[in-house]
Amino acid sequence: MNAELIEGLRAIVGERHYRNDPEALVAHSYDGTPMLQSLPQGVIYPESTAQVSAIMKLLSKHGVPLVSRGSGSNLCGGTVPVEGGIVMVMHRMNRIIETDTENLTVTVEPGLITAEMIAHVESLGLFYPPDPSSMRISTIGGNIAECSGGLRGLKYGTTKDYVIGLEAVLASGDIIRTGGKLMKDVAGYDLTKLLVGSEGTLAIITEATLKLIPPPQTKKTMLAMYRDLYGAARTVSRIIENRIIPATLEFMDNPTIRVVDDFAGLGLPRDMEAILLIEQDGDAASVERDIARIREICALEAADRVEVAESREEAEKLLTARRSAFTALARLRPTTILEDATVPRSRIADMVLRINEIARKHNVTIATFGHAGDGNLHPTATTDARDTEEVHRVEAAFAEIFEAAIELGGTITGEHGVGLVKAPYLEWKVGAPGIEVMKGIKAAFDPQGLLNPGKLFAKETRKRVVLQHG
Repeated sequence: MNAELIEGLRAIVGERHYRNDPEALVAHSYDGTPMLQSLPQGVIYPESTAQVSAIMKLLSKHGVPLVSRGSGSNLCGGTVPVEGGIVMVMHRMNRIIETDTENLTVTVEPGLITAEMIAHVESLGLFYPPDPSSMRISTIGGNIAECSGGLRGLKYGTTKDYVIGLEAVLASGDIIRTGGKLMKDVAGYDLTKLLVGSEGTLAIITEATLKLIPPPQTKKTMLAMYRDLYGAARTVSRIIENRIIPATLEFMDNPTIRVVDDFAGLGLPRDMEAILLIEQDGDAASVERDIARIREICALEAADRVEVAESREEAEKLLTARRSAFTALARLRPTTILEDATVPRSRIADMVLRINEIARKHNVTIATFGHAGDGNLHPTATTDARDTEEVHRVEAAFAEIFEAAIELGGTITGEHGVGLVKAPYLEWKVGAPGIEVMKGIKAAFDPQGLLNPGKLFAKETRKRVVLQHG
């Protein structure tokens, strides 16, 4: 970082919007992932695509790496600047550019907070379904980079299903546009979908056009409580078998139930092995029919109790309880490691039992909750980063959990991304040829390796664990 480069960056964005003071460097040396930190050399705050392009042309000339970020709420180490360089913070680019009610789209800049965009479109009688738990602080750009999911993913899909057009800046500084307000477009490779979930390693998103849909007419929320874990898991499969796709189908195990109830004080059933939080939406007649059938299925699978929320306020309390699971667990000990792994939904009970078995083997505390309807579970360990021996046991436990997910036909991450944390395990899922294809794509977009270096591709793949279980 020589004086010429620093002066060049300041000339692009203005004196106030390039910082290299200790406060700024430390504040952008970590993200939502525990126990990861690395200092950048500078932090820059652009306000336009033209500025982002000029910044990348200058950094490319000098061979300096860049990490783009929004709120840094990701949980895979995706925005930790492990190779130094510049952190580009997108919060100044936070405008809603256009809401098109004829084409049912909204075009936004990447620094816009997700919940603010959702509130805007809902005020116009429209609906944007992706609802990551971090939506009150996360940005649209971050959601796109990680292909964020959420509680409504089973019925409505994830971020990738709603991004239909992008403007992005390449590592060279060149600007590309992909997709648009189109329902059909097969002109060449689908670069839009390629950039969604690419974790800032291929390009810097500077504008996104998102698909909107009409909102559902009504919603109903219910809580099904089980003394048998397999009964809860069978209920999930049976609901889908009956051609019912709930808007939300969430799972919490007993340790999570207890912690969430301590935190939220909702009177959750602390003696249950599992609870399912189920919400259906749509037209009133369909919702009533589906909820009635779901109650029957819960009874057939020996649910101890089934309760339907009497009001929207009561339903929101239940949904808030599920969304607060991570916050509640984080109060227990100094360090909370929230992971994710996905299995076919028919294997949810097997996966939860394997997680419990692995936790006992390594003598660590792990609670499990997640999106039962799409098989995405969040095993969450509470520990203390100062106890290095315990942290090593937690890491060993998670390695076995990832292996168990793959053994059961699943994957190492369903929505958190690979980033730095999961990079050593990526080859387990995609194989060595898959890694080489991905590296080829990376080289085509970013031949100097300047964009978010050190992510996705590990220097060394972790050795597979030999699992033995009862």
